[in-house]
Amino acid sequence: MSVKSIAAQLEERRGRFASSPHLARPQAGHRRASDFAALTKPRVMMLAVFTALVGMSIAPTRPDVLTTLAAVLAIAAGAGSAGVLNMWYDADIDAVMSRTAMRPIPLGKISRLEALVVGLVLGGLAVVVLALATNLMAAALLAGTVLFYVVVYTAWLKRTTPHNIVIGGAAGALPPVVGWVAATGQIGLEPLTLLLIIFGRRRISGR
Repeated sequence: MSVKSIAAQLEERRGRFASSPHLARPQAGHRRASDFAALTKPRVMMLAVFTALVGMSIAPTRPDVLTTLAAVLAIAAGAGSAGVLNMWYDADIDAVMSRTAMRPIPLGKISRLEALVVGLVLGGLAVVVLALATNLMAAALLAGTVLFYVVVYTAWLKRTTPHNIVIGGAAGALPPVVGWVAATGQIGLEPLTLLLIIFGRRRISGR
């Protein structure tokens, strides 16, 4: 048997292995998971988590490690659900803008129904977990933040005024307040000051 024939056989076996359905399924599942993760706007989510942690860290009372972890995961899930629902609602305009045309929904990788279901479930779980781990006020603030981002910013302001980023920046400024309330159970002057600072910076950057 010649070297060429051996190489041809090896190449054929490698091709059959690569096209095997047993190998294709995990790869497809990994791509789907990556697409769903992209819908959550990870960078925005991490910024929300960071500012919420700042609010928790400056609070006069700090929860234990497990409570803090549960609160952080809930806030991250809430921020992620807002991103998913934002892309669900904006799928029509995302498809015609070069900056957003490569997102999972315009590309057909994720359906709008799938995004809607994931966004609602993720947001609902986030609010429930935060309520159980901390308090109802923090959970209500998280729900209000998600609703403000999806309903006020995405569905209303974004399609009616060029100043949508400036006004809608209030949603991005609320996580420190959520973090503070999760730790203390009440609203204080310090997190409101952080809210005004973050909102002010967003207004300046939005001009």
